[in-house]
Amino acid sequence: MHPMARWIGIVALALLGLIAAWAQWDPSLQTDGPNAEFHFVRIEYRNLPYVRAGRGRPWWMQDWPAAETHFAQGIERLTHITLGEGVHLPLTDDRIFDFPWAYATQVGYWDLSEDEINRLREYLERGGFLVVDDFYGPDAWEVFRESMQRVFPDRPIIDLPQQHAVMNVLYTLDYRTQIPGLRHLRPDFNGGYFGEPQGTPYWRGVFDEDDRLLVAINHNMDVGDAWEHADMPQYPEKMTALAYRFGINYILYAMTH
Repeated sequence: MHPMARWIGIVALALLGLIAAWAQWDPSLQTDGPNAEFHFVRIEYRNLPYVRAGRGRPWWMQDWPAAETHFAQGIERLTHITLGEGVHLPLTDDRIFDFPWAYATQVGYWDLSEDEINRLREYLERGGFLVVDDFYGPDAWEVFRESMQRVFPDRPIIDLPQQHAVMNVLYTLDYRTQIPGLRHLRPDFNGGYFGEPQGTPYWRGVFDEDDRLLVAINHNMDVGDAWEHADMPQYPEKMTALAYRFGINYILYAMTH
């Protein structure tokens, strides 16, 4: 074989290998290997039939990926936790068990199947920890409450007491400050912005029989927006700082309980 023909063949095989590798590459599942201590895992789910039917991004993608990108910068700055890449997965993907911390947004609009309900129960009972965020009002609450009733029929949702470990594991948190979404900000007379109340803020949870917090619930709040807009001058620093502290407390609680 002519040397040039052999060289062309080698290059062609290398290109085919790169193409095959690219076809199998999923950017949502890249990690930093065994050295990563934490990955931000976002839960994918199906919308309720009457919301965003065929229009725009599904609700599980709200604030993605800016929320986790900014929050990751805060984790690196404020802790010594070694971070891996962010991940988004359906509950029914078996790889969910590789990640003991997960986040779901806009859960007033999710429509969990029976398989997803069973998988969420299994995930939590096997040591997983779920944070739910960015849902407002009684209608959205009822959708979420009913889904949790299906997951754990015998476990109530309760308000988190100020003295609970998740409120004090690193930062001692004052949960009387509401963390609003960007759409809920209004200008004040001093050139700044304030959060317009959208119902009473609630920090709630679901516990197992050993009193371990399984699901951390941010109702009438938008912690994800506070992460996403951390570098936006109009978003109040006090609320962003509180959102970062809550997120880090959630992570440290999950890693130590």
